[in-house]
Amino acid sequence: MSREMRIPGPDHPIEISKNPSLIRVVAQDGGKVVAETTAAITLSEANYPPVHYIPLADVDQTLLVRTDSHTYCPYKGEASYYSLVTPEKEIADVVWVYEEPYEAVKAIAGYVAFTPEHVQITVSEAVAN
Repeated sequence: MSREMRIPGPDHPIEISKNPSLIRVVAQDGGKVVAETTAAITLSEANYPPVHYIPLADVDQTLLVRTDSHTYCPYKGEASYYSLVTPEKEIADVVWVYEEPYEAVKAIAGYVAFTPEHVQITVSEAVAN
């Protein structure tokens, strides 16, 4: 199956920037912190809400279970998914990752994003140590 690859441009801009804020992802079921980082990047794409991508190293990977789900974006490539499993429940396909993103967005490799409807994502000013 041939997939069309598109390059971001004026008609569909994509911008990736470092985000020094403290970003915390909490499971909605019991307040379990799933991820916490000051090393996120934020991807802004066309008219979509910005998405915070968090380094996989800053995610509690013991809560993630890879699924067989995949989606395709002509600007970013193929995404793979993880379910979030806490003692309270399992939320299917709440985390996605582009393991081999297209060149234009290669900065998101090694980062994951969360479906905001299923977790609480807070962004606050990072406190210097």
